[in-house]
Amino acid sequence: MNYSDKNTKNYSIDLPVKQIDCDVVIIGSGAGGGISAEILSRSGLKVVIVEEGPLRTAADFKMHEKQAYADLYQEVAGRQTKDKGIQIFQGRAVGGSTTVNWTSSFRTPEQTLKFWQSNFSVDGLLREELSPWFDWVEQRLNISPWPIPPNKNNQLLADGAKKLGWSHAVIPRNVKGCANLGYCGMGCPINAKQSMLVTTIPRALESGATLINRARAESLIIENERVTGVWLTAMDELGQIKQKNVTQINARQVVLSAGAIGSPSVLLRSQAPDPFATLGRRTFLHPVSVSIAKMPDKVEAFSGAPQSIYSDEFLWRDGVSGELGYKMEVPPMHPVLSSTFLLQHGEGHNQLMKDYPYYQANLALLRDGFNEDSQGGQVSLDSNGYPQLDYKITPALWRGLRQAMLSMTELQFAAGAKQVLPLHLDATMQSNWSDTKSMVEKLPADKMRWQTLSAHVMGGCSMGKDEKQSVVNSLGQHHQLENLSVIDGSLFPTSLGVNPQLTIYAVSAKLASSLVKSLKGQLPEDLVGL
Repeated sequence: MNYSDKNTKNYSIDLPVKQIDCDVVIIGSGAGGGISAEILSRSGLKVVIVEEGPLRTAADFKMHEKQAYADLYQEVAGRQTKDKGIQIFQGRAVGGSTTVNWTSSFRTPEQTLKFWQSNFSVDGLLREELSPWFDWVEQRLNISPWPIPPNKNNQLLADGAKKLGWSHAVIPRNVKGCANLGYCGMGCPINAKQSMLVTTIPRALESGATLINRARAESLIIENERVTGVWLTAMDELGQIKQKNVTQINARQVVLSAGAIGSPSVLLRSQAPDPFATLGRRTFLHPVSVSIAKMPDKVEAFSGAPQSIYSDEFLWRDGVSGELGYKMEVPPMHPVLSSTFLLQHGEGHNQLMKDYPYYQANLALLRDGFNEDSQGGQVSLDSNGYPQLDYKITPALWRGLRQAMLSMTELQFAAGAKQVLPLHLDATMQSNWSDTKSMVEKLPADKMRWQTLSAHVMGGCSMGKDEKQSVVNSLGQHHQLENLSVIDGSLFPTSLGVNPQLTIYAVSAKLASSLVKSLKGQLPEDLVGL
């Protein structure tokens, strides 16, 4: 069922409603909330899903950047770290970031899972324990390697890697009937992307769940160290607060699935107990550097599946806890967003945009959280109760960003680039690898000059046995509060080293199924025995 098949008013309600009673209220409808909603509602539990953003469907997705960023992203795609040094892209609509991501789906590296067990006492998430949950999710969401030839933007990554003898492979994607349009980041207009918007949320609604959109979880209701519900604030069409605390939801269980910035912020607004100051800490980003190459022929990087080729040649370049490794992929290049990243002004910017169809882009995402000099950031609240992330780029991260830039530009010349431009305010177009290498090695390690971004936010409600270094246990249960679970990417004790959506799906399926048992629900047949 797609939302457009029936009147959505049958499945969602508008605030204010004075009071709602349910078995489980799920805060957030992204990867963690969507999977949890399907499993819990199919198990016979009365579920309410709360989403801060709007409900948009395929008919609303016009592939227009101006409309999509304002409508579907946190802070109009302008969310940044506290010091404005890193831009953060996160979804804000029914389906969360799964509605606007580029569909790349990787299983968690075994090295990451072993690191969590040995360093944070995380139980039940080693490769063999997660494998059946990955199998279930991949079948449920049609995840498999992209079967058709990559677009030129991705093919050039493969060409350069092959020439240099670097590893590369095809990316699995969660799509079904994909038309290879290339506008995944603006919402799929044909429902090919198997996001929570078109898969788990509709299935949950069919099973009796209720969806409330444009409602912010203002604070948890806490009584004697037990969470009994949540207060909702109504949001207007512009995503601003319309009326605070208009609806009280009473629930046997609260599931926080608001993401690695949203979930800590709800707990902070609720003044949840935090005896060891772990809440909001160790929030990771996969900091990303980007390099643009001018190719001899048109690339048209806005067309075709956004990501279909990757290289892990440098992901574990110095072991697990040594110098930071990085994964190499490509981003799509759409004109509005691309123009904001090309750090030039006036005529210089005009000249860059004239060559826009000829550009190929590489990105490298750094695997943060495994190094003593890479401990992530801190989520806090500003004076208005909105979340902010203070994330320092340490010397280890600077070394990783610089080395990644060298690898990307070397690869682009190997793929036939005429000129290469690292995204740094002091960088200029270079015509050969030797001059580029010399320039990159001298670029100032300045946050406001080095163009750094991220679409992967993890941590902040870290899981583990030890209350002194984690917020929840390995089942996602809060250490100090009863009836509260966290099921989303905020659980991760480090970043992953891969795009996070598939890991969130699998971990969420496992934890939600465990929660069904504790709430005396009846697991669906396809989940029994996993």
